[in-house]
Amino acid sequence: MSEVAIHNETVYLAGQIAEDTTADMAGQTREVLDHVDRLLTEAGSDKTCILMCQIFITDMANFSAMNEVWDEWVSSVHTPPRATVQAKLANPACLIEIVITAALR
Repeated sequence: MSEVAIHNETVYLAGQIAEDTTADMAGQTREVLDHVDRLLTEAGSDKTCILMCQIFITDMANFSAMNEVWDEWVSSVHTPPRATVQAKLANPACLIEIVITAALR
C-alpha cells in the first residue's frame, strides 16, 4: 500500500494512524500530524498547501482533545476545509485517522 500518490501537482496521502496506540487522543493526534508533516515534506509540499482534510475519530467525546492539537498545528493563515466524523477504525487501538490532499509547493 502506498503512503503517498502525486498526480497533476496534487499530493494524496493515505490515511495516517499512530504507531503508539497506547497514547491518548492528543498524543495520537500529534503523532499522526508528525507523519503528515514528514510525508508532505518528502513529496515537496507542506501543511500550508493542504487543500482538504478528512479526520476519522472513534469517539466524538475526544473531538475537543483532537481539535486542540489540530489548532496548535495547522497554519493560521492557511486553514484547509476539513471534515471530522466518528468512525470505527480497522485497528480498535487507533483513536484517529487523518487523510490529506495537498498541492505541491
